[in-house]
Parts: sequence; C-alpha cells; structure tokens
Amino acid sequence: MDTKSKGRWGEDAALDHLENAGYELIERNFHTRYGEIDLIMKIGTLVVFVEVKLRRHGNFASALEYVNRSKQMKLRKTAELWLQKTRCALQPRLDVIEVYTDLDSGNEEIRINHLENAF
Repeated sequence: MDTKSKGRWGEDAALDHLENAGYELIERNFHTRYGEIDLIMKIGTLVVFVEVKLRRHGNFASALEYVNRSKQMKLRKTAELWLQKTRCALQPRLDVIEVYTDLDSGNEEIRINHLENAF
C-alpha cells in the first residue's frame, strides 16, 4: 500500500471513530496555500478541525509529536481561512487523532487516540 493510500485509510478510520462518537462530517481534505485539514467535523456548538496522524506504533515518538509548531501554525491559518470562507458561527477547536496500526504486516488492528483541543 502506498503512502497516499495509507493516509486515506487512516483518515477513514478516524472518520469512523468520530462518527461513532456523534460527530458529523462537514468537509474532508480542505486545501489552501497554507496546507490541508484532514477532517472538519461538527459536534454540538463546535466545529472541529482534525489532523489525522497514522503511525505504525508510538515506540519512537507519539503521532502527536509529528504535529510540530510549524504544522500547528499552518493548521491554524487554514482553519481561519475556512472559518472566513464559510462564515461559520460555531466555536472552533483543533484536535489530533493518532491512528496506530501496522498495515505493512497485513494486520489491520488499530488503536485510536483522540486528543481534543490538542494545541
């Protein structure tokens, strides 16, 4: 499985997790010149911008650690542009979903860690 397919698989797993928790999908893979937001979800009075990180395991570093300061700034700017474009009145929140699995081994067992208000 190539990197793009793995990323899509991780986003699908995160989306299933969120929808099972009561979130509604607003938009997927929103692109700007600053970057991309994987999932934009709604729950209650919140619009949640979700960065999905797929990793084989967290032995070296957690998936969250790959969302460095530069990536955080790009996500914030992209979220701001989406809010301006849609004129959304919901309260924004930035989350990270860590998806751990080893797709290369053929094992699709997953562990998901949802970090609300991650940064």
